[in-house]
Amino acid sequence: MGLGKACLGLALAMAPQMAQAAADAGVAKDILMRSVAFRTVQGAGQVPKLAGYYADILKQAGFADDDVVITPMGETATFAATIKGRDAALKPLLMIGHMDVVEADPKDWTRDPFVPVEENGYIFGRGAEDNKYDVAMMVATLAQLKKEGWKPRRTVTLLLSGDEETDMATTRALAAKYQDAEMLLNGDGGGGLLSEEGKPVLYQLQAGEKTYADFEIGFTDAGGHSSAPTPGNPIYRLAKAIDRIAAFQFPLMRNELTKASLTLSADRIGGEVGEAMRRFAETGDPKAAEILSSRPEFVGQVRTTCVATMAQAGHALNALPQSAKVSVNCRIFPGVAIKDVKAQLTKVVHDPSATITTLGDPTGSDASALREDVMQAVRDAVLARAPGIAIMPGMSAGATDSVHFRALGVPSYGVSSLFMRAEDGFAHGLNERVPVAGIRESLEQWDRVVRALAR
Repeated sequence: MGLGKACLGLALAMAPQMAQAAADAGVAKDILMRSVAFRTVQGAGQVPKLAGYYADILKQAGFADDDVVITPMGETATFAATIKGRDAALKPLLMIGHMDVVEADPKDWTRDPFVPVEENGYIFGRGAEDNKYDVAMMVATLAQLKKEGWKPRRTVTLLLSGDEETDMATTRALAAKYQDAEMLLNGDGGGGLLSEEGKPVLYQLQAGEKTYADFEIGFTDAGGHSSAPTPGNPIYRLAKAIDRIAAFQFPLMRNELTKASLTLSADRIGGEVGEAMRRFAETGDPKAAEILSSRPEFVGQVRTTCVATMAQAGHALNALPQSAKVSVNCRIFPGVAIKDVKAQLTKVVHDPSATITTLGDPTGSDASALREDVMQAVRDAVLARAPGIAIMPGMSAGATDSVHFRALGVPSYGVSSLFMRAEDGFAHGLNERVPVAGIRESLEQWDRVVRALAR
């Protein structure tokens, strides 16, 4: 699957030689397509091989062996590549992405998901969007910066995790090792929106994420024969608990990030919803929140949400159930403790016989401050490729690698260079794809942002 060293040398030789030029789009596209060919799903053992491929690219660009570190972790691995800064007193600038992808069954796809194909202006393949596009852009950018002899004032380190889509054990390890950093730029968050005609419409910088947490609520009973019902039926008790959860709404919340995002979105959305955005951002108006909560795309911006997602009960058609349980998925507003949400669910269920268990080991974090240096660097880079478009901060409903860095106090920002039409977003889905046309601009964006924040 990998690329031979001779081919790597030829590809890198294609990059422009003049100083302060972004990496070559053809080289970056080649890195992306070859990256997709590595089946980096959980259990396949391909992540270390992909990391080795990236290491070859960077070493042939001039990185010393000691500046590229691959650390095996079971069948996966972490990757770190560093360009040392001139001022050792400055904390480093981190960049991050992930090498792993979600599973894909070739029988379901029009094309083999792990045989990258370029058709009709798109590159198809699992992970093309999530997250190998921006990983390829970052690798190509650092290779070009190294080739031209760039010496930043601040150390720059590219980190790549190996199980972001599953356990995030590699992310935790990277965050623990590199937590003494100035900031983190994440290629797996934020990004640009194109109109149906392919014109840039807006860019979102991700500065916060809702905490992902799952809880299991269970009830048990001795059971018995179905011909002799008892009042302790776990299914009935579970049904009451589910009804209470469905009727409950967590308190309304706002922060610097959501206020800015809703205010900037208000004019673009317009109408009743746009006006509700403006009122809620300014005053926290509950009636405005009701309007936003009626729209699935906005309900998560005003409060913590918890919803029942899976249920299991009983063991035989002719027996009283001995157990019943429901899984509740919560997306917790930044800054709210997981234990506090669990305590609130306990109150809502209002049944001392219920057991409420936190599944896994979720990590919570607060939103990152909207630093002016970050906002200015991203604003300059995005407007250089798409003059006049709206640039707004945003909060994601899901989790990325950033959550573990934010939890340790590292300001983290999703600054993906990928611009896509809404109808082309197939991350985690069938026939995942990314447009080829924006690669050159993506490279220029990364080049501008990294230079600005590391100087």
